Amino acid sequence: MRRLLGSPYSSCFLRPRKTVGMLALAVWLLGLPADADVRLPGLFTDHLVLQRGKPLPVWGWADPGERVIVHFRKQTATTTASPDGEWRVTLRPEKIGKPSVLRVSGRNTIEIRDVLVGEVWICSGQSNMEWPLSASHDAAAAIASSANPRIRLFTVPKHRSETAQVDVPARWEVCAPGTVPRFSAVGYYFGRALQRERQVPVGLINTSWGGSPAEVWVSPERLGQDPEYRRDILESYPPARARHDQAVARWEQERDAAKAAGAKFDKARPREPWRPTELFLGMIAPLVPYAVQGAIWYQGESNVGRAAQYRRLFADLILDWRAAWGQKDFTFLAVELAPWDKNRKRPLDVITATPVESDWAELREAQGYVARTLPQVGLAVITDVGDKDDIHPTKKTPVGERLALAARVLAYGERVHGLSPVFRSATFGDGKAMVRFDRVGRGLEARGGELTGFAIAGADRKFVWARAEIRGKDTIEVFHPSVKEPVAVRFGWADYPVVNLYSRGGLPVSPFRTDTFPVTVAPGR
Repeated sequence: MRRLLGSPYSSCFLRPRKTVGMLALAVWLLGLPADADVRLPGLFTDHLVLQRGKPLPVWGWADPGERVIVHFRKQTATTTASPDGEWRVTLRPEKIGKPSVLRVSGRNTIEIRDVLVGEVWICSGQSNMEWPLSASHDAAAAIASSANPRIRLFTVPKHRSETAQVDVPARWEVCAPGTVPRFSAVGYYFGRALQRERQVPVGLINTSWGGSPAEVWVSPERLGQDPEYRRDILESYPPARARHDQAVARWEQERDAAKAAGAKFDKARPREPWRPTELFLGMIAPLVPYAVQGAIWYQGESNVGRAAQYRRLFADLILDWRAAWGQKDFTFLAVELAPWDKNRKRPLDVITATPVESDWAELREAQGYVARTLPQVGLAVITDVGDKDDIHPTKKTPVGERLALAARVLAYGERVHGLSPVFRSATFGDGKAMVRFDRVGRGLEARGGELTGFAIAGADRKFVWARAEIRGKDTIEVFHPSVKEPVAVRFGWADYPVVNLYSRGGLPVSPFRTDTFPVTVAPGR
């Protein structure tokens, strides 16, 4: 049977409950006649895409003991609904082919039409993943040319939950000018590039929510079993919730007093704090165990200031999702945080006046650390498409396309230059630093004049902007006349890095530092 992630959770903020399967079944049965029809989750609708080359779980609900038959192409699988009214079969892996019909029969028969077999990817994160195509750069042209029956879209409705949900009220849609405007721009551009280059049907499942921190996308088990997470994340929620409730009570008093006095009241209602695990339970759990190839992830802005913690938390999120799907090779592709000057509206010469510490850079470093240490994890670097004065850069095309390049390398084993160059090592001597890189492809190049974004420091740890020159295929020489004995180099270490070092294949080099000087952000909150 399908493993229900909503089995009793108990933590510092979750009350023990009956299993979600029993609760869902009880609610469902209230509205049904005595002989209930066989039923499928919302993931199984017309126009769906099934993941090729992997076992294909199909599941749903029926009367306890009811015989259920699932037929797809030349396969037929039979099972019996459990005492809880749940059933599940697993079809053998399928290949790409013509649109087909998925038929499920019990007392009634359901036919899911126009089913494709191809590549299925989850698109998740916060606002930059949620950001719709209609609000992105050059949206009109992209929407006008979006019709593609081999790309299918599925958007998970926003849903906070204290218990694991087992269904999602949504439908698959064929990619077209009438359906794509409200879909994730990053997801669409990723899917478009993947479909074009791999020549396969692509199914995209968008499950994202603006402003969400990573801990709301992690399961209660994963957070609850770790003492640091319990202390720093789970136990911090009840007092935050209490403060919120008090703030709402004050807000309501002020609103009512203004209304009674006939005065204008435009103060915003206090924003509800995020409950750890709530989006995993509400927006990830109902997708399991639908067969997928992997996930693309654009998140981290809401965890800035907690970079040390994010190193562990982001890695545990990936491991958590892999465990949920039972796929240890689940490919996970993330987007490195875009450059942003935190709405300070500073001119560029002020931003680049002198090197400074950056919690934004530290979060990028944490993202890179996870990508280097976990297998099948890639990072799309976008230092060239940020917006100095907007946390939501609208140029999403390069973001999606670089994620697709990474997928071609990590998920499909293509021999293409699909991952940005990364720092490998540095040696110091004769007043210079020699910095070497991995994944340079055909080599490194500066775009737009002399190299920018390199800083160098001596033992005093005072960084100054440095001269940098390319030496050979994979090495940069860094120096500054005032730093006679350098010990550290940084590149792109800023909230809004101004950099121009690329691979000759067109991928920007990921920001880095060679030092291990204490960071500006303490672990935890």
